[in-house]
Amino acid sequence: PSSAIGTDAFQEADVTGVTLPVTKHNYLVFDVNELAYTIREAFHIARTGRPGPVLIDIPKDVQNAKTEFVYPEEEIILPGYHPPHRAEQEQLEDALSLIRQAKRPVILAGHGVIMSGASREVLAFAELTQTPVAITLLGKGAIPEDHPLSLGMMGMHGTGHANLAIQNADLLLAFGMRFDDRVTGNLKTYAPNARKIHIDIDASEMHKNVRADVPIVGDLKTVLSQLLPMVTPIEHREWWAQIRDWMEDADERDIVHQDVGDRLLAAHVIHDMWRAIGDDTVVVTDVGQHQMWVAQYYLRLEPRTLITSGGLGTMGFGLPAAIGAAMGLKSNNVWAVVGDGGFQMTMCELATAMQERVPVKIAIINNGYLGMVRQWQEFFYEERYHATPMYSPNFVKLAEAYGIPSLCVTRREDVVPAVEWARGITDAPVLLDFQVEKHDLVYPMVPAGADLHNMIRRPIPEPDGV
Repeated sequence: PSSAIGTDAFQEADVTGVTLPVTKHNYLVFDVNELAYTIREAFHIARTGRPGPVLIDIPKDVQNAKTEFVYPEEEIILPGYHPPHRAEQEQLEDALSLIRQAKRPVILAGHGVIMSGASREVLAFAELTQTPVAITLLGKGAIPEDHPLSLGMMGMHGTGHANLAIQNADLLLAFGMRFDDRVTGNLKTYAPNARKIHIDIDASEMHKNVRADVPIVGDLKTVLSQLLPMVTPIEHREWWAQIRDWMEDADERDIVHQDVGDRLLAAHVIHDMWRAIGDDTVVVTDVGQHQMWVAQYYLRLEPRTLITSGGLGTMGFGLPAAIGAAMGLKSNNVWAVVGDGGFQMTMCELATAMQERVPVKIAIINNGYLGMVRQWQEFFYEERYHATPMYSPNFVKLAEAYGIPSLCVTRREDVVPAVEWARGITDAPVLLDFQVEKHDLVYPMVPAGADLHNMIRRPIPEPDGV
């Protein structure tokens, strides 16, 4: 209760103090009559500006108190909290000048595109100016990934052509992204000849990692709506000729185009799942190699159809997040794609899924390792494989113990039939255990802190008979 706060009472914790670094704002409510307005204010803060979590701590005596709950409808006005929306005319003209001068532009589309609801504006701008679009992990779905202007994902495990385009660009248009280290690599050599236009709702992101020539703090959808009428059609034929050469090289290296015999590779599983499941599916991943294979091979055509743990990289995220997505959407078309390591951190939530009859589909990419850590050990630690082999239960029998339908898949020709079987189960969770190649690696890979163009890439296979 309120009277015990600060007395080190049983199970007392300074909740507001502990959560201060990881919330956008938090509250400690002492008066039940203030609760309705506090909730209204909390939602306003959480959903405006740069969205973020807001915590309301309600002591037990306040929880037990009674009051008439009237949700306030009046406009929330908070002193000092005025999220920006529009760009200044001078900023738009400065940006337009760089756009007109550019010969090798690249759009960098981040999570802010999706949060702002600016996908149509970004695509309209890209088509008008024939500018290639590279996306961040959380930006997947910002534009349709099968669009001719899409370069796919950038960064540590991004496509070779996206990274090379960025490094050779003369203009970067950063839309709702923060130049994270997994995107940029070595900042000293990042896009060395490119001017930068950075549009973001959060002023603290400006010049934080990469200095912008034209920084614009505002809502991306609003700013692009201002900018688009000022832009005239542009072509970049020579630039696109170079990019297509890089794309052809990437296709030659792509494992999905190579004959690997009887081996079942994770990339093949993800690629075949994407072909079989369709575009209206919401995919939730855990963290690890499988997450990067999903980013590379599970193309997203719409915003908000991929849910994953980004900058925090939280293993164990996949299953509980997928349960939440399926319940929130009231959908039987939500897939959790998880690794055998991350899945075991929260696999107890199978009980929740079954108890609540949540029809979530679970695909375990099971390679018997903490695969991403093992990959780093192979590349950078002289193949000293410590604590990465995984001891796992029989996942099919585990699912059966909960009464959950399940299958084990070991051959590529069985992937699509298994996925279609799982899709047919709409009243309960279902689990697929894909037992894939143990020692496969995620390519390309930019070593941490290396130049973005310094990628470890899958070799081009030798022609038959050579």
